[in-house]
Amino acid sequence: MFPVTLPRISWGEPRATRRALLVHGLGSTAALMWRYGVALAEDGWRADAVDLRGHGAAPRVLDYSIPAYAADLVHALPAHGEPTWDLVIGHSLGGAATALAAAGAPGWTRRVVLVDPAIHLSDHDREVVRRSQEEAFADPTEAAVRAAHPRWHPHDIELKALAARQASRWAVEQTSLQNPAWDVREAVARLDIDVDILAADPTVYSIFDGPLASEVLASNDRVRMTVVAGAGHSPHRDKPEETIAELRRVLRERRTMGS
Repeated sequence: MFPVTLPRISWGEPRATRRALLVHGLGSTAALMWRYGVALAEDGWRADAVDLRGHGAAPRVLDYSIPAYAADLVHALPAHGEPTWDLVIGHSLGGAATALAAAGAPGWTRRVVLVDPAIHLSDHDREVVRRSQEEAFADPTEAAVRAAHPRWHPHDIELKALAARQASRWAVEQTSLQNPAWDVREAVARLDIDVDILAADPTVYSIFDGPLASEVLASNDRVRMTVVAGAGHSPHRDKPEETIAELRRVLRERRTMGS
């Protein structure tokens, strides 16, 4: 296994003193993390988002295991020779890869925020993801995205359609096939940094809820969780204002607590 260099886009002042890395989910792109990038830049951060291997403009490879995704992230460091991110935000697959990267490379980041993370996928969740990706590839148009998500911001509709056209379908399919035991619970339990989970609302659809969420929270007292009411698997697209408000709250509270 070898790392690849991930292309990135950025928000905020290049020399900002606080630096964040944004990691998207399966079938997505760096650009679709724009809500977090804009909010962090408004708050004085520099935020860099990457295209994961096989997605967007990132290199195509043969290995789409979660450890391979994580290895790429460990090698994606802040500019100007800085060795540590102040914050990494990972959504879904990006959350799993972020957790594995942070557990395997202490000092890579000072804290993480995981957005409805794919910590452990049940067979049901795998089937939901498979159908969702098939639909995205079958009709990668803005009209199809708008029909499925009429309340999304126009940027999200445009970028989600573009992401399906840019991603390698083979890479997305292999990400499921090459990870038959999709499970990074042990990595989360080992994390010795602050971990905040912004979970989707189970009454809509979430891949991090119920017994799984209870188990993960019990495994590590540095892990906290909040549910974004009314949001599905992509809270930053379903309930963007509420999601950003929760992000700002957890960042502020951890800072107040002296962590």
